[in-house]
Amino acid sequence: MTTSTKTTKAKSEKRKTTGRRTRQFLVDAKGRRVGVLLSMKEYDDLVEAAEQIEDIRHLEAGKSVKGPPISLEKMEARLRAKGKLP
Repeated sequence: MTTSTKTTKAKSEKRKTTGRRTRQFLVDAKGRRVGVLLSMKEYDDLVEAAEQIEDIRHLEAGKSVKGPPISLEKMEARLRAKGKLP
């Protein structure tokens, strides 16, 4: 059995936690929320936050590597030797 969700209208709902912004949700014919509309600034802020979290995760993963740190030049030489850098 397959069902399709058809977006029919946008509904505005005030955020209850801060009351600062109005959120617009896309709802289907049954009134279920299926999407959200964001300003470009809000979208850009979310993307930036996600990228920062990813950077932090990479830094934390690097801390778990055993052994002394190596210089950038040595790492580039290793990657060139493996054909991963031109």
